[in-house]
Amino acid sequence: MMFTPLRQLRLFSAPSRYIQSFRCLSSCRTTNSDAFNDHFIHKTLTSTKSHHDNEYIRCTIFNSQGDMIQHGQEILKNKFIEKYNLIPRDFRKFDRHLSHSSHQDIVPSIIIRKNNILLQLLNVHALIKYDELVIFDSFAHHSDSPHHSSHTTSQFLKDLGNRLKSTHLESLPFEFKALEGILIYIVSNLSTEMKVHNTVLQNIIQGLDESIERYKLRYLLIESKKISQFSQKINLIKQCLEDILENDDNELNELYLTAKFNESPRLGNNHEEIEMLLENYYQTIDEIVQIVENLKNQIKTTEDLINVVLDSNRNQLMLLGLKFSTGLLSLCLCLYISALYGMNLENFIEESDGGFEAVIVVSTIALVCLLLFGVKQLKKVEKVTMTSLHDKKK
Repeated sequence: MMFTPLRQLRLFSAPSRYIQSFRCLSSCRTTNSDAFNDHFIHKTLTSTKSHHDNEYIRCTIFNSQGDMIQHGQEILKNKFIEKYNLIPRDFRKFDRHLSHSSHQDIVPSIIIRKNNILLQLLNVHALIKYDELVIFDSFAHHSDSPHHSSHTTSQFLKDLGNRLKSTHLESLPFEFKALEGILIYIVSNLSTEMKVHNTVLQNIIQGLDESIERYKLRYLLIESKKISQFSQKINLIKQCLEDILENDDNELNELYLTAKFNESPRLGNNHEEIEMLLENYYQTIDEIVQIVENLKNQIKTTEDLINVVLDSNRNQLMLLGLKFSTGLLSLCLCLYISALYGMNLENFIEESDGGFEAVIVVSTIALVCLLLFGVKQLKKVEKVTMTSLHDKKK
């Protein structure tokens, strides 16, 4: 069948039109998809930004006389950052704790800035100025019981206010009073938690001394994990204080906020007050660390003793099984001889008068000999010593 040139042109041009139409449709779909993605991202970022701009933070504020001027007040985050001249990236870590109740970060931090100190130790999040102390309401996020959280918060704020009003600390600037009050609370909490772990562990070890049971071993495992977490937490606090003490003189002088406000900043190594304050609590925390390490050593020693006892019991059971096997082997030899004599075959023993007695005597002698040989070999296994092992190596 022959096609004219015009017919051939139409046949080849039709697919080209379809291809161009498909390409245009694909291009339109791609353009619409990109536009939708850009619009979605823009809306998401805008809503997130507006959400963060409208977030509130709850805090309690003390003035320089130690009076609580605001308690549990909610402030817009942006206004708070602007009021206290904060850098958003410094406040971001506090924001994670204040915004997400499920987020618990045990890494402590003490951030020193020109006009303030941002502090995060355990469940205490604070901002210290030369004449003002801000305590963020983060206790509820770190406590399972609302009643316990309320009592703890009230007691902490009361003790902190009394500490700031104390007259025998007038020689210290306000920022050091606030810092010391927070450190006292932290050390007190750590000491209490350490005593609880110590009491629980001693009760578990005493119970294991009486009998090794499965549920007691499970309690020991749980307490071991808790003590490991506590050890990590307290070592991080110790490291945080150690880093500050190991800083150069300029970093320690930056902690004197009152002196900087009065335009008489500390220079050189003139920072004995803050150095002695931090070293005092550093040594106290170091003592707690040593006690916790002792608890971990007790757990390790207890686990080693338990393993030794269980290994000894397992070895006793294995030896008992070998003794039974040796006895059964000796009895099988006796039965084998008896079975040979009892076979329905003619032999010279049947014609003698003492054949039965002879079989009994031979079977008994074989049983006793094999049994004594097996017992002797088992005793050698039981009396394996380091000396014998050393002699075998030679």
